[in-house]
Amino acid sequence: MTDALVDRLRAAGCVFAEDEARLLRGAAATPAGLDALVARRVAGEPLEYVVGYAEFCGLRIAVGPGVFVPRVRTEFLAERAVALSGPGAVVVDLCCGTGAVAAAVLAAVPNAEVHAADVDPAAVALARRNLPGGHVHVGDLDAPLPARLHGRVDVLVANAPYVPTREIDLMPAEARLFEARAALDGGPDGTGVQQRVAAAAPRWLAPGGHLLIETSTRQAPLTRAAVERHGMAARVVVDGEREATVVVGSTPEHRG
Repeated sequence: MTDALVDRLRAAGCVFAEDEARLLRGAAATPAGLDALVARRVAGEPLEYVVGYAEFCGLRIAVGPGVFVPRVRTEFLAERAVALSGPGAVVVDLCCGTGAVAAAVLAAVPNAEVHAADVDPAAVALARRNLPGGHVHVGDLDAPLPARLHGRVDVLVANAPYVPTREIDLMPAEARLFEARAALDGGPDGTGVQQRVAAAAPRWLAPGGHLLIETSTRQAPLTRAAVERHGMAARVVVDGEREATVVVGSTPEHRG
């Protein structure tokens, strides 16, 4: 027996049409509502915008138009952050977008003090919905963080934009047409924002603290070099299955 909704989604180019049909039906309150959602999806709007959420690390993360949609690959970044955060850890998520990484840490680390920041007010509004037990700040990178965190942060994590400017137009339409360009554009070599994060990290990190930056395999040497330039030991960790790459920087255990 054929499913007309699945057939319609597949004809529109949706590779996982069966899964999308299930999610769309679950998000619609009425048949007319379902028709409206399907029309948006067939027109190319990202599924997460249409249903209003993304699944991330077992959580349902609220998303909205124009805000960066959490990717499956970024679950690796969140998992690394959780692994390095003991009970009561102070964790900061810069360029937080919807706050997905911060939410994953808050859900997994007992008594964590979690802060998240983003320059986009729309992203901050969503992050506040996703982090009812966290602290969400609006402003450029670390500028809005409270001064009391200087030298106290155990883990600073950033999924900063890392697509080289000239490659934005090569991205899938769902990203380049619907997500904010500022959430994608990493400058000429893709590491412009990453370098600013690496420069800011040492004044916030505690002795023995960690900086985690999502990047690409191709850009990992540049990202690692940026971290090392600011006095941190750095290593590259990779999850081949999810095509995820993270540079992990570490501050010395003792300063002197």
